[in-house]
Amino acid sequence: MPTASILSVHHLCVQRGATHILSDLSWTVERGEHWVILGANGSGKTSLLSALTGYLSPTSGSISVLGQTFGETDWRELRTHVGIVSSSVRQMLPDHEPALVTVVSGKYAMIDYWGQIKRADRLAAARILRQVEAANLADRRWEVLSQGERQRVLIGRALMAKPRLLILDEPCAGLDPVAREHFLSFLQRLGSRRGAPALIFVTHHVEEIVPVFTHALLLRKGGVLTAGKKGAVLNSANVSKTFHAPLRLTQRDGRYSLRQR
Repeated sequence: MPTASILSVHHLCVQRGATHILSDLSWTVERGEHWVILGANGSGKTSLLSALTGYLSPTSGSISVLGQTFGETDWRELRTHVGIVSSSVRQMLPDHEPALVTVVSGKYAMIDYWGQIKRADRLAAARILRQVEAANLADRRWEVLSQGERQRVLIGRALMAKPRLLILDEPCAGLDPVAREHFLSFLQRLGSRRGAPALIFVTHHVEEIVPVFTHALLLRKGGVLTAGKKGAVLNSANVSKTFHAPLRLTQRDGRYSLRQR
């Protein structure tokens, strides 16, 4: 389906009781684009991610991945095209599990993988660990990995299913400044590779937006404040509205910084 968008969200609404969590949200991710999602607490980021991964049913509207629509096709198969790296996955992984096994488990969407690992899966997982620059971690147990190492292994786990879309939900949370910069440099290289999945990066911090990201979606009160090419939508006025405060956004050498006016 060469002309299909990677992701297409049309007039998405999520309502629980009298509360509108997401309201008339429309958004499209085309091939070759990498997106950042910015929003204050309560803006709808978590609910949007839950809807994108099939864990939250919308009240109305539609979500399509690679031209296939949730609710009109097998959502379990459709969800395999969407990889996600989040704290919820990180917290569920067993301490005793070696990194290579964790990566293998991503192919089967399994937590605490058991059974004999197929040779083909072992070779594929080793190749992916090299791709995410973590080949030296293959035999290390989850409990002794640093936060930055865990994030790379989780990305490898997501890539094992060969997703076309990779969602990174605040992946720098818990990283110290040095580890964060190492991770962001890695993410820049990952997104720049030929054949890389489309990236969606959720963050509160503009400092984490590296040059590989081409577009930005700014959420406010469960809806889209603005969305489009990064250079067009990331400015002081829009960021101030996003975070409900007078803010000044500056850019230098492809990176952003923010301070209060």
